[in-house]
Amino acid sequence: MENIRRILFAVKNPDSRKHAGIDKAIDIAKRMGASLELFHAISAPLFLDLQPLTGTSTAEVKREVLQQRLRRLNAHVTRANVRGVDVTCKVQWDYPPHEAIVRRARRSGADLIIAECHQGSRLKPWLMHLTDWELLRTSPVPVLLFKNTRSYLRPTILAAVDPSHQHSKPAQLDAAIVTLGERVAELLSGTLHTVHANNPPVFGLTLGDPGLDAATLAVTYEQQKRKDSADFKAFADKAGVSRARRHELDGDPVYAIPKVARSIRAQLVVMGAVSRTGLKRVFIGNTAERVLHDLPCDVLVVKPPRFKTRVLDRPRGMRLVAPAPLMPLPV
Repeated sequence: MENIRRILFAVKNPDSRKHAGIDKAIDIAKRMGASLELFHAISAPLFLDLQPLTGTSTAEVKREVLQQRLRRLNAHVTRANVRGVDVTCKVQWDYPPHEAIVRRARRSGADLIIAECHQGSRLKPWLMHLTDWELLRTSPVPVLLFKNTRSYLRPTILAAVDPSHQHSKPAQLDAAIVTLGERVAELLSGTLHTVHANNPPVFGLTLGDPGLDAATLAVTYEQQKRKDSADFKAFADKAGVSRARRHELDGDPVYAIPKVARSIRAQLVVMGAVSRTGLKRVFIGNTAERVLHDLPCDVLVVKPPRFKTRVLDRPRGMRLVAPAPLMPLPV
């Protein structure tokens, strides 16, 4: 992978008093030698009857809100410049937020998008927001999703691979995952580990002969596991990953990957977004969704080579909403 020269950080709320996410993004840009753009998309709608009520036109509101949000972002520029990071700010009326971020990343030539994970409810704090999923699905460049705001200190980075392609991953995607993981580890002075969950799908083994008895199926399953293990070893050997940094677990990746991440205290897990046969769009598969929910650390999601987003280039602009008609009061 080429050097990461331009980073776009998607700011959720410029009015927030706490900006630990911005500080973390500045630190990453500094250590990667990259420029940083702070971008905020204003997606809230405006009502068409605003002027009669306030005396302020829609155009004036649009301009004032843009200037206010931009001032909030510009407050971080000096601090970043002191650290030697070239920071620019951009605020734009556009919606939905994930499309606005992708559009801006393409226009600015960003090599990496960073975003903060939306928090779930108090009962389900792990629950990721639809905007997060859509951003991971539609972005043509890697997306680093912050699940916490702790800075990286010689981070342990875990690359989740599937060399046997049990889950419909293209062969090039594993190579892209490890290549990006190696590059990020180098730039952040970290170490790269790899993990593979050896869990051949039993259903796939029975497709050739539905009449297989249990004993034959067990033998076939074990043969497939040995093959998968050999594939992982060959892949890790080729990638130059030392034996001490290879992790192969039996079982479902939903449990295996977070387990390894916790055991080695990974600060970042690199994963891939896959496409399914017969579908035209790339999406985060069910397995990856469950893994992402359970991971205790940040996630870096990589797309297959030659992925093309379906997000349109032209911003949608301000969203105007007509007020609902007043219901007559009962007599």
